[in-house]
Amino acid sequence: MNVFSAQSHRTQLILAAVSASLLTSGLFTAYNVYSRRKRRRNLDRDILKSIASQDEASKQPLRQKDDEPLEELFLRFGANVNGYDEHLIREQLARCYAFFGDEGMARVRGKSVVVIGCGGVGSWAAVMLVRSGVSKIRLVDFDYVTLSSLNRHATAVRSDVGTPKVGCIERTLKQISAWVEVDSRIEIWRKEDGGRLLEGADWVVDAIDNITTKVDLLKYCHEHNIKVFSSMGASAKADPTRIQISDISYTMYDPLARSVRRRLRLQGVSSGIPVVYSTEVPGDVKLLPLPEEEFQKGDVKELGVFDDFRVRILPVLGPLPSLFGLHIAIYILCEMAGKPILNPLPIKNRKKLYERLLRDLLHRESKFVGEQINKLPIDEDDVALIFEDLHLGRSVVPPHVVPARPTLLRWDPAKPLTLENCVVFEFAEAEKHVRDCLASHPRKTPKEVWGNEVQAVVERHAAEVAKYREWVGL
Repeated sequence: MNVFSAQSHRTQLILAAVSASLLTSGLFTAYNVYSRRKRRRNLDRDILKSIASQDEASKQPLRQKDDEPLEELFLRFGANVNGYDEHLIREQLARCYAFFGDEGMARVRGKSVVVIGCGGVGSWAAVMLVRSGVSKIRLVDFDYVTLSSLNRHATAVRSDVGTPKVGCIERTLKQISAWVEVDSRIEIWRKEDGGRLLEGADWVVDAIDNITTKVDLLKYCHEHNIKVFSSMGASAKADPTRIQISDISYTMYDPLARSVRRRLRLQGVSSGIPVVYSTEVPGDVKLLPLPEEEFQKGDVKELGVFDDFRVRILPVLGPLPSLFGLHIAIYILCEMAGKPILNPLPIKNRKKLYERLLRDLLHRESKFVGEQINKLPIDEDDVALIFEDLHLGRSVVPPHVVPARPTLLRWDPAKPLTLENCVVFEFAEAEKHVRDCLASHPRKTPKEVWGNEVQAVVERHAAEVAKYREWVGL
C-alpha cells in the first residue's frame, strides 16, 4: 500500500511539473504574440502619422477601411506615400544600412535601374533591387503572363494570367516599397530608339531571351558607356553550383554566352560586360515539341537561342532563373554601393588550364598528321566541355583519378578529332596511348589497349555530346 502511495505521489508531482511547464510556455507564447501585435500597431500608427501632414495638405481624408491591410491603404493614397517618413525607410532598410553603411546606401537609393526583359530572371532582379533600396526602376517587356510563367516568375499569380508582366511586377514593388518610382513600359527594346527606354539609367539589366536584341542592347550600352549586366541561358539547367559571374570574355561553358560573345566580337566588343551564366551542359532534358503552326509561320530554329520571340519550347526549372536574377541584383547593388565584387570566381582562373590543354593537343595532333597545324576543329570552350562536363576533370581510364598533369588526346586514330573523339588522360597514360594507338605500326585499336570498360565510357560520352549538339544545333 505504501509503495502504491509513493508511486501515486510521484505521478502527481510529475503531472504538476508538466502542467507548470506548459502553463509557463503558454504564458511566454501569449506574451510574445501580444508584444508582436503591439509593435505592429505602434508601427502602423507611426506610419500613418508620418503621412498625416501631407494628408492635411492635400485635403484628402486618409481613413483605413475595416480590416484593410496597411499596404492597400498606401496604394489607394499613392500621393500620400511620397511623404513616407525617412526614419521608417531606414528601419525597413536597416539590414542593408548595416551592410553598406550610410554613404553606400545613399548611392544605392540615388540610382536608377532599367530592367529589359521581365520574365523569370528580370522579375527576380527587379524585386531584390527594390527590396535593397533602389528607389527608381523602369520595367520594359512586351510579354504577358501565361500559366507556364508561374513556375519561375517572381511576382505573377494566377489572377495575373493574361496581363502584362511589367504590371504585376509594378504592383508587387509598390507593395514592398512605398517610396519606389516604377515606370512600366509594355514595349520591345529596339536599337533604333534604344536611348528613349534607357534614358537616365545608371545600370541596365539585360534579361532578354532573344539573341539578336540582346546583342544589340549590349553593343548599344557599351558604345554609350551605360553600365549593363547581362543574363545568359538558364533554361534546361539544374545545378546551382555551376552558376558563375564573369566578364563576357571569360565565359566557359554556355552555348548562349558563346553565341553572344562571338557576335559582339564581330562588332568590336570583346570585353567589359559582366554576365551571369552556367557552365552546366543540358543533360537528359529534351526540347519540348514545336507546334506545326509555328513551322508554317516561317523559318524557326529549335535551339536554345531564337531569332524571334514567338516560340517557347525550352524546359525551365523555376529556381534557376531566380538564382540568375539574384546574382544580377547583388552584383549591381555592391557596385552601386561602392563595394564591388572585384574578382568573381572561379572559371576565369581555369582559362590558363584550358589554354595549356589546347596548346598541347595542337602539338600532339601536328605530330600525328606529320605537319604543322595552325588551328584545331575544337576551341577552348570545347576543351572545357570535354574536361569539365564529360570527364568531370578525371582520366578516362579507371579508377578515373584526377590527373596531376591532365592531357587531351584523339581517342580513335581512324576517326577525325571531334568532341566525341577526344578524351582526358593522365600524362603517363597519354604517352602509352600515343605509343600504342597513334604512333605504332601497325597501330592497335584503343579498345585493344584499354579494354571494354574504357571503350564504354568513351561511347557514353559520345552520346552525351549528341544530346548537347541537339541543344546548340551543331
